[in-house]
Amino acid sequence: MQGGQAPSMLDDEWVNGGDDESLARSIRNGSPEKGMPAFSALLSEQEIRAMVILIREQRARAKQQGIEFPRPAESIAVQSQLHRYQLNTWVGGLVEPYSLAFLPDGRAVVTEKRGRVYTIENGKLSAPITGVPEVDSRSQAGLFDVVPHPNYASNGWLYFAYSHPQRNASDRNVSLTRIIRGKLRDGALAEQQTIFEAPLEMYPPSGGVHFGGRIAFDKAGYLFFTIGERGRMANAQDLSVPMGKVHRIHDDGRVPEDNPFAKDGKGFPTIWSYGHRNPQGLAFHPETGALYDVEHGPRGGDEVNVVLPGRNYGWPVITYGMDYNGRPITALTAKEGMEQPLHYWVPSIAPCGMNFYTGDLFPKWKNHLFITSLAAQELHRLEIAGDKVVADEVIFKGLGRIRHVITGPDGALYVLLPQRIARMTPAEETGS
Repeated sequence: MQGGQAPSMLDDEWVNGGDDESLARSIRNGSPEKGMPAFSALLSEQEIRAMVILIREQRARAKQQGIEFPRPAESIAVQSQLHRYQLNTWVGGLVEPYSLAFLPDGRAVVTEKRGRVYTIENGKLSAPITGVPEVDSRSQAGLFDVVPHPNYASNGWLYFAYSHPQRNASDRNVSLTRIIRGKLRDGALAEQQTIFEAPLEMYPPSGGVHFGGRIAFDKAGYLFFTIGERGRMANAQDLSVPMGKVHRIHDDGRVPEDNPFAKDGKGFPTIWSYGHRNPQGLAFHPETGALYDVEHGPRGGDEVNVVLPGRNYGWPVITYGMDYNGRPITALTAKEGMEQPLHYWVPSIAPCGMNFYTGDLFPKWKNHLFITSLAAQELHRLEIAGDKVVADEVIFKGLGRIRHVITGPDGALYVLLPQRIARMTPAEETGS
């Protein structure tokens, strides 16, 4: 695409418009006067859409080749757009840490995808917590989020999301996304209760993909969690099943009476929103209280959404991505009755955990949304103004797959890298 008889397609300079629809129109109708034929007789609308995605992918990769992204080493100062920071190892010796939660007593709790839970006290990792239920950790399955109850100081409840290994009547794996709660006591997870698990018969046998597995509490104490569509696209639009949805329940698992489908019988009662592919990040804005999710698209089309009750987020009817093998999924990026993402990425970054920064060490980052990524190995900072993302900065890249980021009680940012938890602080903190 670098150009030969025609100009380059990688410089983002277009004769007939560079937005997606203009590119699709150029492919569809051609420019006979310039020697470009119309391809509408050869390519379907879905294939034309896939061609636009391919152009976007190649353009983005060509642009990144000229950019040197920060790859911070221990105690070395790095300048970002708004703050100078450093990244140091806080706790090492972990294997694919997935989630981190700080407790009021000064300890922290960390989960590993493979099914282990540890506490951290004074920067030291405990022995594995005993009594953790069996976890299916194959492929994308595993032990996902850990979140303390908003009133943890008085009730001690910790909430976990994980893939629960189950076998159906044909003895095939149908691991379910399960939410439990329990209490830490003498190095064990005690008083365990299942808060949510859909009936086994709702889950057809499927590969170990698209579990979701994030948890967030709102200010009223409701518990929200995500379940991916488990690799079956139709699940996302099917209101009778829990897959491909964001859910809302009481802290003890009861269904709120004002859930969108709790009374009319038209949908699974815990559903809050639907049309999601694989939401692996969930967070509430600290000021507005709005709920945001970040989810994997296929090849392109990773999304950040403002999640509203009863709304349809479109997958797979609309998407900004295509299938991994290049085959088109749909020609549509928008449709009446379906929500548009607040922000999306082409090519995909494979987003995972996210959180709003709420500390004071980085004042210019206050209330900005930080998003981790797996395939791209990037930490993104999104600045949101109203209903628009006005900045998307890669804070660093190339330190491995990142599964979560969270603000600590000290105002630092804690980032979960493949074998460690790193702590981000202002560079001036140690005078470097």
